Amino acid sequence: MAYAKTLWEADRRDNRAGIMLPYAFAQKSPKSAVSWEWFWIFPAAEESTDPDTGTVRRHHLHEARISRALTVATELAGITKRVTAHVLRHSYATHLLMRGVDIRSIQERLGHSSVATTEVYTHVVKAMQGAVRSPLDDL
Repeated sequence: MAYAKTLWEADRRDNRAGIMLPYAFAQKSPKSAVSWEWFWIFPAAEESTDPDTGTVRRHHLHEARISRALTVATELAGITKRVTAHVLRHSYATHLLMRGVDIRSIQERLGHSSVATTEVYTHVVKAMQGAVRSPLDDL
């Protein structure tokens, strides 16, 4: 985060355009584009020109760069299983469910348009914990 903060501070000092926001949100809250809260967690080192508007701004790292970095980190950690960003996403959702976070909140965090997509994780949790039992089964 220190690297991202340094780039954000340099962008603000140099009065560079902020990040690209979804159109409706950009209209509602234009200052968010230059706020630290909305800045990228993994910002690109170089700026690029938006081909539609001609605006020069900083974007996030391309997903391929993050994927390569994750592969290197996995190898350095001695992990022999295949690890991808998608695996981490599944793990995150599964652990949220195991901690008792409601399915609707997880749906919002993952950006699923349908709760049915998120419900897939409930099957994983059931398999990890064994069959769902009634409290009456323990009497």
